Amino acid sequence: MKSLYFFFIFCFVNVICFAQENQFLQNIGVLDSVYSENLEEHRKIYVQLPENYNPDSKQKYPVVYVLDGEVFLPTVYNVHRFYSGGFMPEMIIVGISNAKNRVRDLTTSKVTEMYGMPFKQENGEAANFSKFLESELIPFIESKYPVTNFRTLIGHSYGGLFTVYILINHSHLFSNYIAIDPSLDWDNQKLLKEAEDLFINQNYQNKSLFISLGGQLHMQNSKITIDNVMQDSTDFTLFARSNITFSNIVKQNNTNGLFFDWKFYPKDIHGTIPFPSIKDGLISLFEWFQMENTDKINSFDTPKEELFSIIKYRENKLKKHFGYSEAPYPEELLNMSGYMNMDMQQTEKAKMYLELAIKYYPNSANVYASMADYYEKNKDYKNALHFVTKAFKISGAENYKQRIKGLKEKINRG
Repeated sequence: MKSLYFFFIFCFVNVICFAQENQFLQNIGVLDSVYSENLEEHRKIYVQLPENYNPDSKQKYPVVYVLDGEVFLPTVYNVHRFYSGGFMPEMIIVGISNAKNRVRDLTTSKVTEMYGMPFKQENGEAANFSKFLESELIPFIESKYPVTNFRTLIGHSYGGLFTVYILINHSHLFSNYIAIDPSLDWDNQKLLKEAEDLFINQNYQNKSLFISLGGQLHMQNSKITIDNVMQDSTDFTLFARSNITFSNIVKQNNTNGLFFDWKFYPKDIHGTIPFPSIKDGLISLFEWFQMENTDKINSFDTPKEELFSIIKYRENKLKKHFGYSEAPYPEELLNMSGYMNMDMQQTEKAKMYLELAIKYYPNSANVYASMADYYEKNKDYKNALHFVTKAFKISGAENYKQRIKGLKEKINRG
């Protein structure tokens, strides 16, 4: 019996996101749009809410903004769907369309040629696009969707260049940055030169950056490897060398508080690297979110006081990283732990879990109904009536009304 319970606890955090049925095989991102005065155009966005989202709940979620959203939102969604719960929090995902004017919006300075060839596409408007993000898109999302101010930005190629640009020039906008194979060679590494000056004095406390580099270091010379690419001086390796140079700048300024992770993918090219980078980047930047002391939580021999200490530690840790108070565990996990301990005759532990569920989720009728179950099982019908009445006041559900009637009859008979 105990081993079955343990298995259920371990599985819970990874399968909770699959609990709801969906009539579609895959239905990702509801189309929305916002008109931008800065861009003088409507911009399409795609918004994916958590699968257990309840419009009647007051819960708010961290938010991920994905550049080239029509391309990469499905990948971010799938990664998050598999790793949500135990590895990263439930989040709202916003895919920003860059199908039109992509080069214009995501490049960081104006050029008329690249690698000795004329470059005629409109470019160099990253500053204006950042104004759109800060003054229009983010306020729009925050006014319409239940998001917190804990934000993550993900971009690939020119989107990765823009992601680094935002970190350097507008770091207050996001907490996490994932720059996938970023085009830091743009305009003869102009952004790198700016970074060298700015990283010395910037404060990046509570900010995180993940950068990836693909294995296509030199398109014409297979002898160029990660070990010797920095010794090459041709234009063919400028893209890779720019990425490595920036990573070295970040590492050399490691006292500014920035959490930094860099990964090389030798078997991936520019077009395939987004998938593993999104997975590894999100897991890396949310490593602090992973549950700790699961062995002690799963052990019925762990004293109640130690369990309470573990829960409070996690509560404080999440507050430190998010910057606001957040429940340490999902409502369902606290509730389930309460019932499991009731079944195992661990009465005080059961009560602790159910009391914590009420503390962290005071607007949920279910947590009060569960506490009513606890008291009813212990034949304390007055307290059971008190808590099921609270559940009824919140939801107005008929089953709670009938239960109130039944408990009153038990009290009268007693």
